[in-house]
Amino acid sequence: MATSRPVVSVYKDDSPAEKAGTLPMPAVLMSPLRPDLVRYIHMNVSKNKRQAQAVGAKVGYDTAAESWGTGRAVARVPRAPGGGTHRAGQG
Repeated sequence: MATSRPVVSVYKDDSPAEKAGTLPMPAVLMSPLRPDLVRYIHMNVSKNKRQAQAVGAKVGYDTAAESWGTGRAVARVPRAPGGGTHRAGQG
């Protein structure tokens, strides 16, 4: 006696309450779950909900950075005072 595969119900698109028929369940859905893969997927999907967290409550407030405004052909990004040397902005 052959064992029958489980079947899944197929419903109509225009009227979801009516059944259109049944199909055999794909064999890949009958395979056992691997706990290591479940743990790996769950761990990496949960990383999408993380938010940036600062090291202190007033981080970024003590800078003298100011935008150069428009008309200089550079991006309007706040720039710290000083030149481009490694000693710039040290007081």
